[in-house]
Amino acid sequence: MTEKSKANPILGVSDAETVKLDFDDVSFSLVKFWALRVMKWFKLKGFIILKSSKDCYHVVFDRAVSWSQNMRIVAWVSLQSYSRSLCKWFLMQCIKGCSTLRVSPKREKPSPRIVYRCGNQDENVKDFLRNRRIIKKISQKMQKKHGF
Repeated sequence: MTEKSKANPILGVSDAETVKLDFDDVSFSLVKFWALRVMKWFKLKGFIILKSSKDCYHVVFDRAVSWSQNMRIVAWVSLQSYSRSLCKWFLMQCIKGCSTLRVSPKREKPSPRIVYRCGNQDENVKDFLRNRRIIKKISQKMQKKHGF
């Protein structure tokens, strides 16, 4: 087994109807500003912010939308915020046809952790967190049983 094949797999939660944002090299206050603005502008009910590493954050919104509306929202934030990393993430989600956020550790980075909650979290946020728990449990079992 090579060192690369021994590395932990990077696991994420994917779907097409949950609006998600992935901000890199952005302050928490700016992420919070954009999350609040998007929630209000698009009536997304609520959100959570997860910190994935230093100045890197994920945002998960609560109200389900169509895939085309989802990508319109992410494109709008990408353009309005001038975030090159969010623009790149947006393009990758378009290519895949669903949006994905990491839930497992990645190299020296720990699993993303919730740092802020706002508004309702009883629909898509609840589903995201349930799927996140399931994936993390599976990952832990794989690590114990197979060493990766």
